[in-house]
Amino acid sequence: MNDMLHEQELDCKGLNCPLPILKTKKQMDKMESGQVLKMESTDPGSVNDVNAWTRKTGNDLLANSEEGGTYIFYIKKV
Repeated sequence: MNDMLHEQELDCKGLNCPLPILKTKKQMDKMESGQVLKMESTDPGSVNDVNAWTRKTGNDLLANSEEGGTYIFYIKKV
């Protein structure tokens, strides 16, 4: 997957649930509406966590993919 335009990056590789989603929330709280965060995680549970979190918060999950055991998410802050 080619890199999507994003303003912030968050490396959560090596962290287990619930740390990737907690760090994502903390980073998103610092961002302005309309900005995009690229978050990378090696925790397979982060797929469900990010999907549930974006539905709950109203933030937009623009794309997600898996490359070599790394899960990549692009999340737009509303």
